[in-house]
Parts: sequence; structure tokens; C-alpha cells
Amino acid sequence: MKIRAFSLLTAITGMIVLTAVSPATADDTVMRLASLEWSPYVGSQLRDEGLTASIVKVAARQIGIDTKISYAPWSRTVQVGGNDPAYAGYFPAFYTKERESSCYFSGLLGRSIVGFAYLKKRPFDWLKLSDLQAYKIGIVQDYANGEEFDAMIKKGLLRTDAAPSDVSNLRKLLVQRIDVIVIDKNVLRQLLITEPGLQANRDQIEFHTQELTNFSMHICFQHTERGLAMRKSFNAALEKVDIKKLENAYFKQTDATGSR
Repeated sequence: MKIRAFSLLTAITGMIVLTAVSPATADDTVMRLASLEWSPYVGSQLRDEGLTASIVKVAARQIGIDTKISYAPWSRTVQVGGNDPAYAGYFPAFYTKERESSCYFSGLLGRSIVGFAYLKKRPFDWLKLSDLQAYKIGIVQDYANGEEFDAMIKKGLLRTDAAPSDVSNLRKLLVQRIDVIVIDKNVLRQLLITEPGLQANRDQIEFHTQELTNFSMHICFQHTERGLAMRKSFNAALEKVDIKKLENAYFKQTDATGSR
């Protein structure tokens, strides 16, 4: 069911004062971005299409640009958003050196704390990456999980099982097809509250206190002249957005309405 709630974007219009910046070109009145369903950060059924989407929209509106988001699995999102000229780019992309060569990163949109979820009845602990060799680890196809961790996967030093989504991984975890999964802390919290089939089992799952990595999130603008110009205009507006204030307002409103 689509969440019906008072719009955060309307609520915060008077909270920030930004200096307008001209769009990259006269034709750039719409910024079309590819994304995935990744609650609470972005999603077609979320209020304002999610926390990170709302931040993008606030910044883009200051330069006279409307934001249109198309949804697909992550692999498709990267392919389309990164190459289709109808798009400006894709988001929310974690910063990695590898991606830096293929796109222009926007300024910071927020952060993602990534770690491991496991079943309470099957205790799990780790201190260093080599400790993870004892486990079969669920990952999402084409997600970045940290440079050292991903390098170990490429070298065949870790046993991993790739799934198309976090939901798929959680379901495999519950039936013990895998030992642990890599997941964002806020995503785990949201899915265990909202996803049918997971709610009844949420008390069985624990998030390990040790972080695997803490990613910065960005728009990955296409590696073109237009993409570079769009990033410059967008970043000028984004610098004036109080992201922490918007995050607090988003989650406060979510708690107040009971919409998760």
C-alpha cells in the first residue's frame, strides 16, 4: 500500500534558504535518475520516495530542476543510469575508487553503515576480515561492500552467495541457506518492520555491532560533459542543504505518523 502522509518536502520548504544556481543547460529542466527500491533511502512507495530521494529533490529544486526517478534492480540501475543518455545518472551510489573512473560523484547525500546480520540462535562474531572465511556470506549482486572485502571475494578468499536484493538474503538467512548477510543497518531495521514474511521473524535476527564499512552516498552522474556540468550545478545547491536536519525531520515524521 502506498504511504499517504504529509510531504516532507512541503514541510521543510521554509527550513532552508538556498541561493539559486542556473541549470547546466537551458534544456536541463528535469533530472532523470535511475535507482532501486532500497527502503528507507529510496523507493517508489515511500514518503517523498525515501530519505535520500527527498534530499536530492530539495537540492535540485533550488536550481529549477524537477527530479524523476525510475526503478529497477541494482545491476540494471547502474547500466541504464550510467549509459542511457535519457538519464543524468544513478543513485544512491557508494563512493569507490573503481566507480570514480566511470562517473562524476555528487557531493555527500548521507552515509550508509554496512555490517553483518545473523540469526541469534547461531552466534556470529568477527574481529578481522580473515575471520569471515569460516562463514557462507550472503551479498547483493553488484553492491559495493568495502574495497578490502570485495577484493577478498574476487580472489576467492571468501565464500559468498549473491542475491538480487536484501529481502532475498534475509529470507535465505532465516532458512539457514547462508550463515550471515551483508546489509545496511537502516535497511535491515526498515525491512524487519515493513516487509511481509519478515516481520514475524524479526526478533530472530541480530545486527553485529562491528561495522564492515561506512559508505558515503552520492549521485553517480554520467561521465560526460553534460554530467560534469550537472554535477557542478547540483553540488552548488547541495552544499547549502542541511542534510542532518532533513534526516532528523524525516525520521521524526516517520515516527509520528507510524509510516515505516
